[in-house]
Amino acid sequence: MEYHNPVLLKETVDGLNIKPDGVYVDVTFGGGGHSKEILRRLGPNGKLFGFDQDEDAWANALPDDRFTLIQENFRYIKRFLRFHGIKQVDGILADLGVSSHQFDVPERGFSTRFDADLDMRMSKKNELDAYKVINEYDETNLRRVFLDYGELKVAPALARTIIEAREKKDINTTDELKLILAKFLPEQFKNKILAQIYQAIRIEVNQEMDVLKEFLEQSLEILKPGGRLSVISYHSLEDRLVKRFMKNGLFEGEPERDFFGNFSVPFKLVGKLIVPDEAEIKLNNRARSAKLRIAEKI
Repeated sequence: MEYHNPVLLKETVDGLNIKPDGVYVDVTFGGGGHSKEILRRLGPNGKLFGFDQDEDAWANALPDDRFTLIQENFRYIKRFLRFHGIKQVDGILADLGVSSHQFDVPERGFSTRFDADLDMRMSKKNELDAYKVINEYDETNLRRVFLDYGELKVAPALARTIIEAREKKDINTTDELKLILAKFLPEQFKNKILAQIYQAIRIEVNQEMDVLKEFLEQSLEILKPGGRLSVISYHSLEDRLVKRFMKNGLFEGEPERDFFGNFSVPFKLVGKLIVPDEAEIKLNNRARSAKLRIAEKI
């Protein structure tokens, strides 16, 4: 199964500050690029757990006694680590969003480049798909999806247009959807707006924001003091959640103050925001929007 080079490979794994006998988790296993680098730095007694809900990724499982691939969504990280007898870990890595492989397989429906059935599921076990979002959501919910997850000002008009079109016949493919929404896609902004529309539908289908929140909260629980969290995000919605949670352990509002008036926070930030250099972006286009943040549990 062809997967592209992982983004910010060295920086992300450096951020974990690997201990040779530590226990680590790569919650977005994919092609195994980050996991291979973690294993390279682990000693014979170290352990690595990988998570991936995408059936395509399972073919990449690494033949290494120190590695265990858990074929589940990483929103269940705590439950499945417990199942394997692990209560606390030394580091967790997450490379969020859609993998290059998922974009490159036309029938998955993730890419604006191909015509495909409206799908966009990261796991085929998922009952909700893009077809159901487009054909079954009411106008209010469609508007919410495009506004909240695509940050599209034209969300109300997009929703209304879809509702009117599907009254005549079901919308089955990505090309049909593009045709229906053509008036919102002026040539000079077409790719950008399409990407926002696809992103919104994909996030809704896979509940990505809820999954990310659940994952971050559980990460705080299962990291040992001094354990590291290394997270790459690709759009502002993800990055905002990661940044806020690393800063004060919350997604909204301010943390509580202690008796002396100091904020009580669970993490300390490690270094500054890291973004790929021009050389990496040239080699891997997917890297252009990547943002890496690293935090250490206090």
